[in-house]
Amino acid sequence: MKNIPFGRPMIDDNEKNAVMDVLSGHLLVHGPKAKQFEENFANFTGEKYAIAVSSCTAAMHLAYFNWNLKPGDEVIVPAQTHIATAHVIELCGATPVFIDSEFKTGNIDIDQIESSITEHTRAIAVVHYLGMPVDMKRIRLIAQKYNLYILEDCALAIGSYLDSKHTGTYGDVGCFSFYPVKHLTTAEGGMLITNNEKIAQSIMRKRAFGVDRVVSERQIPGVYDVNMLGFNYRMNELQAALGIEQLKKINRFLAQRKINFEYIHKGLTDMDEIYVFQSSDKMFQSSYYCISALLDNSIVNKRYEIIQNLKKKGIGTSIYYPKPVPHMKFYMDKYKYNHEDYPVASQISNASIAFSVGPHLDTEDMKFIIENLKTIIMEIK
Repeated sequence: MKNIPFGRPMIDDNEKNAVMDVLSGHLLVHGPKAKQFEENFANFTGEKYAIAVSSCTAAMHLAYFNWNLKPGDEVIVPAQTHIATAHVIELCGATPVFIDSEFKTGNIDIDQIESSITEHTRAIAVVHYLGMPVDMKRIRLIAQKYNLYILEDCALAIGSYLDSKHTGTYGDVGCFSFYPVKHLTTAEGGMLITNNEKIAQSIMRKRAFGVDRVVSERQIPGVYDVNMLGFNYRMNELQAALGIEQLKKINRFLAQRKINFEYIHKGLTDMDEIYVFQSSDKMFQSSYYCISALLDNSIVNKRYEIIQNLKKKGIGTSIYYPKPVPHMKFYMDKYKYNHEDYPVASQISNASIAFSVGPHLDTEDMKFIIENLKTIIMEIK
């Protein structure tokens, strides 16, 4: 039986040697690697400042905390996203206001945003679903009209562009994830980017307890003051060393993901039973995180059977995401949403199967995925 995982970190001797170099030294935090990774990532995205943190969730939490988000405030959030996008708002005591998806890409339905803005709205959280860019030009016009912050959740969007400008650079901040199955990995970790010096300087302090000077700035070791609240959300030197090496390969990873996406997509075009989300043209360039196939009504009730049969063949899959966030128990209990709310996001959650397009796949793997998916669907119809 084959073993084709949904995600696999692409680690070789370069990463291993980089980590061992850190372990051979005496600095595991507060060292030069995190700073170098920040500089490299800022150069890659074209943004002025990059701040390495412990996760994408930490990056988003820091942004809202820095904007003094508080009880009574509201943030516009897509219903179809990872739970973290909403949780960080709840952790500040504020309220996420969910917006349904538009069908073509699964991204937030921009047409529904303005009607949900109130006098309490402070920000718009934009998620580039599966790496497919949202039309940030329209989002910016809305944000400017109502004087709102924009947070871009780019957890799946490293290498996504709108008009040749990297995602995360349109909003006030962009937040990235380096989880093991993402485009590049630091095992765990994240990055916040911004073009705003005031935001950057404040968040750099808040990620490390709110101390007034980092280790390298202290004339006397151990002497510092704390002039603001903060967290322990730093990235360590081991993670940063991984990130530096991974970033060197990112263009190759992205190119292979595009090739793999197009290969699998082409192999599935003759199947009337599925629809594949996609958003790449002259203006929108996806990062090709995965290929998500939406099952039509004739087989949607067989989704779990299809997934189990694929698993028996050694083909890994995933679902993005298992439920719209407002249908998760915590949010259902707190805000009393109905299951009929957010119908497009619900359809995506209930009818989609995600397949890998990662650089760990070879041509034979992709042929195997296509052939077995077709066979399994034919057999269960």
